[in-house]
Amino acid sequence: MNVLGYRFEPRLWAIVSTIISVIIFIELGKWQLSRAEEKKAQYEQLEQYAKQAAVTLPGILVKLKDFQYREVEVSGEYLPEYTIYLDNKIYQGRAGYHVITPLKISNSALHVVINRGWVAIGNDRSALPPVVEVKGELKVVGIAASPETKTLDLSDKVVEGQIWDNFNLQRYQEVTGLAMQPLMLLQKSEEKDGLIRDWSKPDSGASKNIGYAVQWFSLAATAVIIFIVLNVKRRNKKIE
Repeated sequence: MNVLGYRFEPRLWAIVSTIISVIIFIELGKWQLSRAEEKKAQYEQLEQYAKQAAVTLPGILVKLKDFQYREVEVSGEYLPEYTIYLDNKIYQGRAGYHVITPLKISNSALHVVINRGWVAIGNDRSALPPVVEVKGELKVVGIAASPETKTLDLSDKVVEGQIWDNFNLQRYQEVTGLAMQPLMLLQKSEEKDGLIRDWSKPDSGASKNIGYAVQWFSLAATAVIIFIVLNVKRRNKKIE
């Protein structure tokens, strides 16, 4: 095909490969947009949960999906002998720990792990910072979250002592011998224990997926432009 002194004669393999690439890029972009919509819907659900009254965590085994992100209250008694410290937790630029203590649910054989808050590391890292023990029956109010937390894990060695790099519920149950509910409560209720409970509210994350979608659509457009540029050539003038 000749237009204005240029000829456009792409080869079959170039046409096929460009079409396949464009289709893949567009589908990936559409997938990222669908993920953004899912995250927006989830975030709107979280906003609704925030306006609702706290629900009570029962003494029977529950499912995480039925409580996750909701404000939950539970009555019971702390078992401080099973307290662990999650390492590498930063608050306002300072290094510290999250203090995790199991709560035995009242009138139940089950327990639930409570993330009681943040405490700074002292000058002597070999000594754990003191945490006030809360004794007796109490009611804890918090946000239900997944009990699995993971950071960089450089070793598969068995956990020893009270300082853990990551929290894994199955591993915690094996170490303590306690039967646990499949969730973790991020404590919101106040206690005079010196711990900081400033839980950041996550955004939907949809903007990141939209950004990825734009990148995929841009790649599709770029593939078409490259295809045209590489296959358009100036027509040779006839020598008289």
